[in-house]
Amino acid sequence: MPITKNQTNTTEKILVIDDDVILLKLIRRSLEPLGFSIFTATSGEEGLKLFPQLAPDLVILDIMMPGMDGWEVCRRLRQTSAVPVIFLTALDSVNDVVQGLIGGADDYLAKPFKIDELGARVTAQLRRARMSHEQPDILRFGNGDLIINRAEQTIFARGKEISLSPIEYNLLLFMAERAGRIISTQILFDSIWGSMADTGSEGVKWYIWRLRQKIEADPSAPQFILTERGKGYRFSPQ
Repeated sequence: MPITKNQTNTTEKILVIDDDVILLKLIRRSLEPLGFSIFTATSGEEGLKLFPQLAPDLVILDIMMPGMDGWEVCRRLRQTSAVPVIFLTALDSVNDVVQGLIGGADDYLAKPFKIDELGARVTAQLRRARMSHEQPDILRFGNGDLIINRAEQTIFARGKEISLSPIEYNLLLFMAERAGRIISTQILFDSIWGSMADTGSEGVKWYIWRLRQKIEADPSAPQFILTERGKGYRFSPQ
């Protein structure tokens, strides 16, 4: 399918990969009025070919496509890029959502969907990406006890590299970039998982517990991820 976009070359670019041509037209008509330049591909192979040429700011990706499916496209994108990826798919089970997020997607929206919600999620992901670019590549906390290398997406706690899942990493980075601020459980949930997941507040608490086990010297007396009772959590830079 030929590459087309709107006439504003300075706007953020979105690559939409989906074999449903009608849906591609709907997404274009819906997102272009928001000021985005929309590019489309009708297969995973075409999308991967266009990606390095376009260097898009965000990718909207279907999963069930002939040939190369969205899981594989996302896996290959993550080998070279941290571009925000939103899965837009008819697969809507909890297991599918979890697989998508663990596999490297930043958000997951099931079909049928509300077009306003897609626009809101696109805007939120691009805002997060812009905020991320404004931060230094290396964040240091606790006199170097915790180091986050945003460029390489690596974490070091007390000099030892720590392995985190994509959700754990995104959750830690989200709090660390807002060090000193109290963040409610609901905001954490909405920002990291979005409304498509069934995780809820208990899931957030579980991931907080997991992070503490991995980065804190004493998880029972955390130095970095502090609980503000009745309010949420606060990441301490000390």
